[in-house]
Amino acid sequence: MLNGTYYFLRGLILITKPGIRIWVVIPLLINILLFSMLIYYSLLYFPIMLDIVIGYLQLPIPSWAWMFEIILWIILPLFIVFAMMLFFFTFTFVANLISEPFNGALSRAVERYITGHKVISPSESIFKIIVGFILEKLEKLWYYFKWIVLLSIISFIPIINVVSPILWFLFSAWVAALEYADPVLANHGYNVPEQRKLLAKKRTLTLGFGISVIVAMFIPIINFLVMPAAVAGATHMWLQEFDGIDNLQSIEIKNENSSLFN
Repeated sequence: MLNGTYYFLRGLILITKPGIRIWVVIPLLINILLFSMLIYYSLLYFPIMLDIVIGYLQLPIPSWAWMFEIILWIILPLFIVFAMMLFFFTFTFVANLISEPFNGALSRAVERYITGHKVISPSESIFKIIVGFILEKLEKLWYYFKWIVLLSIISFIPIINVVSPILWFLFSAWVAALEYADPVLANHGYNVPEQRKLLAKKRTLTLGFGISVIVAMFIPIINFLVMPAAVAGATHMWLQEFDGIDNLQSIEIKNENSSLFN
């Protein structure tokens, strides 16, 4: 899991390198815009949602006021975590949907910087690309929707719902890893189900990467760099952990040194 954190931190370094920085600017602006909207609407609607939940839980019998306090103490933290994870999921999906073309180019630039070789993606017709893009997004939505429904049900089952914040957090980490690993895996011809199967082979590593992304989302200033850093880090993680390239660090250092003299 710590290796997953390493790859995200490595991504923060990679996005500063020559030939990569140019593909960071546009996703960065998109990230800033969407994150600002997320904060604005969270501050606008979260208090309203909180009042609705508190009003719904309020018991009409005065003698049971103590029970209301206990229920509120248990349910309120669960609702806050649930709302945060829902906001994060929405933000991640929409941000990647808009910036996907730039993320693909960013991933190719990172891979070329590390390996020294140009990435050749599978060639397809424009019609097939558009249809495939729509189908992939629908498949993703269906996959996420099934898990969201299941986790939502668990969140409202007494006793069991105590673990729901942990499950939501792990699900969000898995979603983050899937979304930010998509550019590099799509560049190499993996469809959405194949991507999930591949990342599931090293689930702990993948979750460690996703958790790092989520935590970084809540760090001021760093949160604006999360998207490009995550794409760059996922690309490095793919090359090192899944693609089977040996001596990757020495190759990267060699390519970096050669770029300094060219």
